[in-house]
Amino acid sequence: MAETHLSSNHPPLLPTTEDEAVDRLRLLRSRRVGVATYRRLLAEHGSAADALNALPDVAKAAGVTDYAICPEGVVMAELKAGKAAGAKLLVEGSPEYPTALNDISDAPPLLWALGNVALLQKPMIALVGARNASSLGTRMAKRLGADLAEAGFAVVSGLARGIDAAAHHGALSGSTIAVMAGGVDIIYPAENTQLAHDIAKRGLRLSEMPMGLQPQARHFPARNRIISGLSRAVVVVEAAGKSGSLITARNALDQGRDVLAVPGHPFDARAWGCNMLIRDGATLVRNAEDVIDAVRPAVAAAPELDLSTPTPTAATRSLRDVAALHSEILSRLGSAPIAEDQLLRDIKVAATEIAPVLVDLELEGKITRQSGGLLARVV
Repeated sequence: MAETHLSSNHPPLLPTTEDEAVDRLRLLRSRRVGVATYRRLLAEHGSAADALNALPDVAKAAGVTDYAICPEGVVMAELKAGKAAGAKLLVEGSPEYPTALNDISDAPPLLWALGNVALLQKPMIALVGARNASSLGTRMAKRLGADLAEAGFAVVSGLARGIDAAAHHGALSGSTIAVMAGGVDIIYPAENTQLAHDIAKRGLRLSEMPMGLQPQARHFPARNRIISGLSRAVVVVEAAGKSGSLITARNALDQGRDVLAVPGHPFDARAWGCNMLIRDGATLVRNAEDVIDAVRPAVAAAPELDLSTPTPTAATRSLRDVAALHSEILSRLGSAPIAEDQLLRDIKVAATEIAPVLVDLELEGKITRQSGGLLARVV
């Protein structure tokens, strides 16, 4: 029962009864049944129950002897665990299943959801990046997450340490979705336990894996295709030359999504992946407005978004004003660090206006941020 690549046009039969949903879960959890085989069996037999009945003969024809389908007790135990955790099973074709996933050929037929399922109907942007993120990278991810959530997007990421966690934290007051590599009830890494609990209360946790499954290395690339598949665009904040974030970016390109990246210093290995993406045509990101501009045509008809008034950032100021502010900041900084609060008082500019400018200067390598909120000019 080898997996085969199927067209992305896979309108499933609607799971009209609870028994059909149970049978679909049982079919998908059966040995050697992946997404492609699951869809082929449904298409050939019309219902999950008929597919289950035919599965032993299909396995025998493929040379698999003594084949047994997933026991009903295993599936009932998973459903019981989902109910105990407060999770909901979303079946492909049901009204609550995310429509964005209908565009991809290997969409998960079933998803466990823990939290606010309504967020799946919002336009989504993915923010991904390095686990060993720099201080600058995490600040950038948090700021992007907050601004995109405020603009009406749901921010999607993978609940990993580093950039993922920062993006979730930034968007937590708005809308954020964590796609998990293991069971939706298994928090990994442990350091993000409180964040995961907060997302379940105020956002959404999502997984195609069985309840209680501990994540393994092979699960993460599969998880990444869901992150990109849900999203209208994928923004990479920091990534090494070979990283899971670049896998997500490749998935996004294959799925017809936009890919954007935050540039970094050429000497920083965590910026190599982003810089390569930009070299190869990815949109350069300085702030949330760059992301919104990139996806604006795709969301122009979305009634819940108002993108006519840009977020007030440095990008909305005239180039002359931005250049003047850059010069004034650099003129007041030297090799001896000063407090950022002192700089704000000296130049009499609001913190919301100067923050993006400081990020630009840091990305350009002209200033450096030290512990304790101190800033210094790179000489």
